[in-house]
Amino acid sequence: MAKPPTEMEIEEVTVELADTKTLKLKWPEGYEPDLKTGQFITLFWPDAPHYKRAYSLSSCALDRGFYEVTVKRDGKMGTRIVDWAKAGDKIWVIPPTGRFLPAYEPEKHLVCIAGGSGVTPFRGFVREATRRELETKITILYSVRTTHDIIFNSEFRALEMENSNFKFRVTCTRLVEKDPWTGRRGRIDSGWIREQITDLANTVFYACGPNELVDSTEHLVLEVLKVPKIQMRTEKWG
Repeated sequence: MAKPPTEMEIEEVTVELADTKTLKLKWPEGYEPDLKTGQFITLFWPDAPHYKRAYSLSSCALDRGFYEVTVKRDGKMGTRIVDWAKAGDKIWVIPPTGRFLPAYEPEKHLVCIAGGSGVTPFRGFVREATRRELETKITILYSVRTTHDIIFNSEFRALEMENSNFKFRVTCTRLVEKDPWTGRRGRIDSGWIREQITDLANTVFYACGPNELVDSTEHLVLEVLKVPKIQMRTEKWG
């Protein structure tokens, strides 16, 4: 049976980047969803009920009383949210679903590979692991065009300081030669992924973002590194 939608108020709008905003959606009184970190919700506006768009939660299951989704200016829904959504607006929300879930086990290492706004569900992964003081290791490998495209940079750096089991690694693909960035440059490749692996049998690979990035990551992990498919989980965003 399809889960019925619920109308929610946008409690807060946070600017992450020039083209990216986080919406905080307030749960109405008595609303208690069956929620897991890594799932997605589907949104639609009251005046356009036939146009729906799914977004991964950038909040985690420990965040109660609200959902957070982080949206890039892309397509009709993304453009309307980034350019026009404001606190006090109402939007309809179809409850969480999805199986892109973190494997929170003490011996596991989650290698999370993202491009652009594909990093958003991994914020929830790390938030929950940090708050619960889990032993699960999490490494994010994040591909962006330039340093101006890093979503949640400050929060992830703070979480690195708080959680010794978490590492946040960024590579930039379109920097000019004279840019002062001292970090990694270029696309994600098999060598960079291989560097993160210390115990392959207990490593779970996640890939989230545009189809091209997810397809490339699947090839690198499954075909080049010969990782069993059972250790690979993906979420494509079209």
